[in-house]
Amino acid sequence: MKQYIPCRIAALQDKLRERGLDAALIYDRENLIYFAGISDLEGGVLCVPSDGTAELFCLWMEAEHMRRESGLKVTGYLFPADTQSTMAAKWLHKLGLERPRVGFTRYFISLKDYQCLREAVPQMKVEDIAAVCYQLRSIKCPEEIWRIRAASKALKAGMDAALSVVRAGISERDVLVEAEYAMGKAGSQGSPFRMQVLTHSRQMQKHPYAGAALLEDNAPVVIHLGASVEGYTAKMCRTVFLGTPPEACVEIYRVLRRAQETAVARLRPGVTCGALYQAAADCVEKAGYGEHWVMEHIGYGVGIRQSEFYPIIAKGSAVPIEKNMVVDLLLPSIYVPNIGGPRLTDTILVTAHGAEYLTDYSREIWFR
Repeated sequence: MKQYIPCRIAALQDKLRERGLDAALIYDRENLIYFAGISDLEGGVLCVPSDGTAELFCLWMEAEHMRRESGLKVTGYLFPADTQSTMAAKWLHKLGLERPRVGFTRYFISLKDYQCLREAVPQMKVEDIAAVCYQLRSIKCPEEIWRIRAASKALKAGMDAALSVVRAGISERDVLVEAEYAMGKAGSQGSPFRMQVLTHSRQMQKHPYAGAALLEDNAPVVIHLGASVEGYTAKMCRTVFLGTPPEACVEIYRVLRRAQETAVARLRPGVTCGALYQAAADCVEKAGYGEHWVMEHIGYGVGIRQSEFYPIIAKGSAVPIEKNMVVDLLLPSIYVPNIGGPRLTDTILVTAHGAEYLTDYSREIWFR
């Protein structure tokens, strides 16, 4: 994706100038993938001035590889005489500013790196640019879409494998092992999150993941998988019913599927995220489950991260959907005690004319 790097750097510089910032320091793997086109860098920082040439600092033995992969100006350093942050501090001093205003992505700078910078550049003023980076990353280029398609293809192999072994009495973890192996064989380079195979009694938890619990009979099993290819991700969630589950539980899945289909039918450039949320919420309300629909967001952008914070498909959001965004819809369940828990989500590309399921996998009701 080297050909896209100059435009991405220029777009970031535009945002820096809009905010009155002198520079951005990019430490995290996610934004290094995007702004430098590199997915295998450890111990590096990309320094981007509001005007001028960006420079990447990394360990000396990796410098030639990083230069070739990114097309950027790359300077190697010798550790431990220098580190990524001593190099960034020297770079900031070369700007010649008494009080440089610097943007960071708030989630991804270590305390040690920040302390190093603060000690070397004590007059530095800092500002969070995480939201800026997520917004810039939200419109996907053809190569990004190709990678998400490839990750989605691997997910299908994983779901096939999970469905082939799922049964009452087997552990959640044993089902996931089969799915992970199949996805790896199909090209996935690892999951972007802690994946879920959940027995019914654990489906009301907020962030559970597959463990030693045994799958219950006559109940739903949630299978939520993720895959990644060359730094880009996809995710998919399906629910399978074991034995003879309560009809009320199966009906919740039907309602969720209608809600997803209703929102996806409206997913096109120009629609607001709030309108998508409301379309799904109205379906749930009409079915009589409004009081149990407690989440105020039903999807996120998907790309380098499995849940990117732009766009967020949330209640009341005026953020418009744009062509070549990739989003997921619709993960939250309907939370009825002892009955709720089924879930469903897909990775979806926004085209000029509507939505395309990248995780094009059956959403029918499965019984095992």
